[in-house]
Amino acid sequence: QVQLVESGGGLVQPGGSLRLSCLASGRRFSNLAMAWYRQAPGKQRVLVAAISSGGSTKYQESVKGRFTISRDNAKNTVYLQINSLKPEDTAVYYCNTDPRYDRWYDSWGQGTQVTVSS
Repeated sequence: QVQLVESGGGLVQPGGSLRLSCLASGRRFSNLAMAWYRQAPGKQRVLVAAISSGGSTKYQESVKGRFTISRDNAKNTVYLQINSLKPEDTAVYYCNTDPRYDRWYDSWGQGTQVTVSS
């Protein structure tokens, strides 16, 4: 079955941390460039972090130094460690491939909600 399943979101106070996980199935994960996206209320979905099949990473400027993307090919899982959370990080977070290198999965997962509030 071809699918993406995100988890790990929650309600955290500013300055807190979360680790998001995304289990990808149905394609040869180790060959895929993967990415995390987020969609804030009323805004478009944007790519915030990407990791190539070889492990090279790229970040949106606004999250550099706070977000870390990683992958475990043995577990078909990509992670996003989020530190020093800010209210503006509040969004639904999704994973999918990095479209610069690999076509998207046909269906997006349900995403995982991250809410940063005191």
